[in-house]
Amino acid sequence: MAHHGRTVLVTGSTDGLGRWLAVRLATDGARVLLHGRSAERAARVREEIRRATGEDRAEVLLADLADLREVDRLADEVLARTPRLDVLVNNAGIGATSPGGRRELSTDGIELRLAVNYLAGYRLTRRLLPLLTASAPARVVNVASVGQQAIDFADPMLERGYSGMRAYAQSKLAQIMFTLDLAEELSGTEVTVNTLHPATYMDTTMVREGGVTPWSTVEEGGEATLRLVDAPDLGSGRYFDGTRESRADRQAYDPVARRRLRELSEGLVARSLGARKP
Repeated sequence: MAHHGRTVLVTGSTDGLGRWLAVRLATDGARVLLHGRSAERAARVREEIRRATGEDRAEVLLADLADLREVDRLADEVLARTPRLDVLVNNAGIGATSPGGRRELSTDGIELRLAVNYLAGYRLTRRLLPLLTASAPARVVNVASVGQQAIDFADPMLERGYSGMRAYAQSKLAQIMFTLDLAEELSGTEVTVNTLHPATYMDTTMVREGGVTPWSTVEEGGEATLRLVDAPDLGSGRYFDGTRESRADRQAYDPVARRRLRELSEGLVARSLGARKP
């Protein structure tokens, strides 16, 4: 599908799946907003796109998603730079491996994987919803994982019994729960929200740093993700394993758990950002 005239924001687009998506979307005609933490790596992707397309179709936006104030600054910059946003792909994330297996905290004092993999995308999406709605038909695609674990709301920061895999799996289920919640909220609008596990152990830096031999290619996961950006009549509020619709962990379908996650999320945002409103 051609993307001429569409503006797409891909978080975490300086490496792996995000990089593949950014280059492919730009090659297909989209204006791509590249997000990363490293100016050097982002510049390399921008140059790759320039060489592939013969045009300057990418713009760089830098932010550390472990800091909600930087997430807000990223949203502010998007709102200032573009009058429309057709697609938001929340792809940025960190894996299950941490130095020494230690529990880590974000700048805001939030368990790091929950903060980066889930809460940053939650906040960014909330901030950009007015722009997405004004640009409708528009799409939100949340890149989650088949690795999921129910959230223990008595200990969502995993202060007891921490493991990196548990933290990662909890954060990915939170993404899926948010997807289903937001799809319900936006029912009747032309903004759709879907989520997927793109492919298992893709050949990415995250997987290799975790000491895992890759099982699948970045292109395989990229094509599955691109389908949620492109395909007509997908509906909204759906979870896919690759290109097949699937079922997430049962907690994703529990309205009480989803309400508790909303309340937790809003409380963490309010605590981190003070009185600033969406």
